[in-house]
Amino acid sequence: MEIRPLLMCFALCVVYATSKPTEKKERIHHDARLSSREHDDAQGFDYDHEAFLGQKEAKSFDDLSPEESKRRLGVIVEKIDGDSDGFVTEVELRAWIKKSQKKYIYENVDRQWKDFDVNNDGMISWEEYRNVTYGTYLDDPEPDDGYNYQHMMARDERRFKMADQNGDQIANKEEFTAFLHPEEYDHMKDIVVLETMEDIDKNGDGFIDLNEYIGDMYNHEDEMEEPDWVATEREQFSEFRDKNKDGKMDREETLDWILPSDYDHAEAEAKHLVYESDLNKDGKLSKEEILNKYDLFVGSQATDFGEALVRHDEF
Repeated sequence: MEIRPLLMCFALCVVYATSKPTEKKERIHHDARLSSREHDDAQGFDYDHEAFLGQKEAKSFDDLSPEESKRRLGVIVEKIDGDSDGFVTEVELRAWIKKSQKKYIYENVDRQWKDFDVNNDGMISWEEYRNVTYGTYLDDPEPDDGYNYQHMMARDERRFKMADQNGDQIANKEEFTAFLHPEEYDHMKDIVVLETMEDIDKNGDGFIDLNEYIGDMYNHEDEMEEPDWVATEREQFSEFRDKNKDGKMDREETLDWILPSDYDHAEAEAKHLVYESDLNKDGKLSKEEILNKYDLFVGSQATDFGEALVRHDEF
């Protein structure tokens, strides 16, 4: 069966841009909060549990005995300790938290994986992806549906090569995830900026001017009155996007626009967990230190019951 996830995304963007002229298209990628819970340790550690494990996984710990929660946490600690030196650093903890928060992305990749891994070798080559995604075009290079598949295929290949860090034209699971979700990876930022500029830069001068910036978000139709948010975006462009005030955005300005340096929730949580658990204050956590504070990292029947008592006392 032929699967075309990126082509479908492209087609939907075209429909979106032409059918909803007053609705704003969002280009900015923000890091989501780690949990919808309030971060108040005096009331419980629900926020920390969801930040550390992800919401779905955190909930599964609430039905476990304290002993089983500690056992599973011990297994997790060994996974977090990337260099196997027996300690968990803030850097390792931050990386784990960010990975936990991306579980929905990995689940999405898992759903698509079997469609592209044609030979079932646990890897996806560019050839496999190209044949599955563009098979019909390869058989008929001149389709009449209006899409420039040659351009789209070249663009996908360029992104695939950027995601393929060892340059073997074969993607493992992490590389394929970076290919499908480049905005989530630091080493893919350049390709996200490049693709965005190619989409918006209609005159091909390598910059995004005000008209191109607004034109990407707003498709004016006939005599329809311009919505208020368009005027606001014009001001945003002049005041904040165009930092050097030359009337256009270059690559660095586009990067600051679509991938802003937001508050790093994962880094803040990693610092918090280390601060609360680091008994000997050496700036890193041993397995024993983490297990001693297991209720901060994961839930259990005991912690769930304790938090229920706190909520009951509030009434």
